[in-house]
Amino acid sequence: MATQQGLQERRRQRLRYQLRRKSGGRPRLSVFRSGKNIYAQVIDDAAGRTLASASTMEKTLRESGKTGANIEAAQAVGKLIAERALAAGVGKVVFDRGAYLYHGRVKALAEAAREGGLSF
Repeated sequence: MATQQGLQERRRQRLRYQLRRKSGGRPRLSVFRSGKNIYAQVIDDAAGRTLASASTMEKTLRESGKTGANIEAAQAVGKLIAERALAAGVGKVVFDRGAYLYHGRVKALAEAAREGGLSF
């Protein structure tokens, strides 16, 4: 019988395989969400390095009263990652939602990143 963690890993690997096929060399906007926070990174897989990152753990977002367990905080992280990626010279990315459904906080982060200027 498969464990929950094993099933999540299979979903994550299946999605990453499809992203590699369709990416065309574009950097990957990867999302990780925990119970209390949400994190986003723009990763260049070819070079193996992170180009930009943002999370609700940052001092600026914590001081503004945004906790990571709600949609408003995910939108703030989405806008922040978009402006940092554009400053790093990245305009087009592929969206890696990991094993998470495109719903709730993950969807809010993605839509805010699109509004901030990223295209995917």
